[in-house]
Amino acid sequence: MQDNKEELFPIVDEHGNIIDAATRGECHSGSKQLHPVVHLHVFNSKGELYLQKRPEWKDIQPGKWDTAVGGHIDLGENVEQALKREVREELGITDFDYEQITSYVFESAHERELVYVHKTVYDGPINPSDELDGGRFWSIEEIKANIGKNVFTPNFENEIRKVNLE
Repeated sequence: MQDNKEELFPIVDEHGNIIDAATRGECHSGSKQLHPVVHLHVFNSKGELYLQKRPEWKDIQPGKWDTAVGGHIDLGENVEQALKREVREELGITDFDYEQITSYVFESAHERELVYVHKTVYDGPINPSDELDGGRFWSIEEIKANIGKNVFTPNFENEIRKVNLE
């Protein structure tokens, strides 16, 4: 399995206005073309946070633990459509309430993303797809103990500082 490098993403300004389109390959090549993504932090009622394990075949941050749901907004989709699609595809969840926390620009050596961050409290079944290498709930103490130890993606570590973990 591998990412489709020809998949089309919208290119946006820092306010989310679409200004162009480019392929996944172009967006992840170091071009720094700003493209939008959605993230969902899934908490259970005990206050634990579900994290996904990125498969080794991913083109960005393989094998690291990451936000429960993270995915690109496809050309022609809005934020809500992309969020619901990604949650269904990655975790098999179709019925959930969420709130938007923030949005920000994340930049790495490979890409620039406009990240729309959401959270939910969910105690139902989670069925990770084969897009993931599984996942599990982590206690907040366990997450804090592993920050800076190359366990999590840099994006998750940056973002977790923006999300209220208590």
